[in-house]
Amino acid sequence: MLYDVLDVNHAHALKPDFFAGDPVEVARSLIGAALVRVLEDGAVLAARIVETEGYDCPRDPSCHVVARLPGAAAAMGGEPGRVYFHHTYKQALLNVTCRPMGIQASILIRAVQPLLGEERMRELRPVKRPTDLSNGPAKLVTALGLTEELKGQPINGPAFYIVPGEALAESQVETTSRVGLRRGQSCRGAS
Repeated sequence: MLYDVLDVNHAHALKPDFFAGDPVEVARSLIGAALVRVLEDGAVLAARIVETEGYDCPRDPSCHVVARLPGAAAAMGGEPGRVYFHHTYKQALLNVTCRPMGIQASILIRAVQPLLGEERMRELRPVKRPTDLSNGPAKLVTALGLTEELKGQPINGPAFYIVPGEALAESQVETTSRVGLRRGQSCRGAS
């Protein structure tokens, strides 16, 4: 079971160098952390990360995005700890770049649980069933009001950042195959 209290103060935000390591390990370590979004009107939204994927593109057969999407290779090979959106079916998906500059790698944030500002999230993404609010990568982008203006910014910016959570025991984290892929399915984690 995940803990209930989390300090979303910007002073605790993860620094970009946190993301310089192996994307699979970084993806696992983000389970239980919180995405924090400060909207233009000052409203603070926070959601616990419950599902991630790590993409290590030079060595990952499923990381076809670098060959398929214009600009993806340059964006994913940029400095670690930068916000990167890739688009699937015209939907933005939140990624954070990993590894040292010049190596294409990223973390995909797949699903989150609302912690703070759920009512506002429901205004941004109206849903009938509570579980549909942020249980997918495109859904969470909409629910948290994440916009293209964040693209390329350090993950510890004032408008969007990640704060660490309590470390979860291995027994609380399930590692499974990736969703919808035939090759390179081994790098997905969920709590």
